[in-house]
Amino acid sequence: MYTSAQKKKDNIAEYLLYMWQIEDLIRAYKLDIDAINTQIVEKHELPTSKKTELLEWYEQLIDMMRSENVIEKGHLQINNNIVIDLTDVHIYLLNSKNPQYNSFYQKAIPIINELKAKQNSTIENEIEVCFSFIYGILLLKIQQKEISKETASAQTLITQIISLLAIKYKEYKEGKLVLE
Repeated sequence: MYTSAQKKKDNIAEYLLYMWQIEDLIRAYKLDIDAINTQIVEKHELPTSKKTELLEWYEQLIDMMRSENVIEKGHLQINNNIVIDLTDVHIYLLNSKNPQYNSFYQKAIPIINELKAKQNSTIENEIEVCFSFIYGILLLKIQQKEISKETASAQTLITQIISLLAIKYKEYKEGKLVLE
């Protein structure tokens, strides 16, 4: 909970990937709050009141996952909304002809299109495609699986665009960037 709040403030891309990981963690525990309490919350060295807050946070996420029917797959609407907001900033940056962003985008678009094709067009949003790719690589690293040079190269390009997008999103949230 505290990690998520800090990540949301500092880097929206890290926050979104973290929240996707939390969704998967909750699924791994089969939405069982008792198991999450025993295996996760109680293992944190926190005062009792903070553990209670953390447990309530997990309970709220579980309730949302059930009510939004994302028990087996998919993402919570609060996370989908971030993808939508990031997409708005992405479109603004493309239309404003931001030189650095457009340069990254032009290099990444063939990879994005290839990723879309590999996903059988289940994800149309380019930003969500990028995040799904990065998240997939994170999962492979967690599993200590090897990543090809081609994938690592693609990761570099996709990460560049997402990193700059996260910076511009923060500027937007701070009122330093106005979307027109």
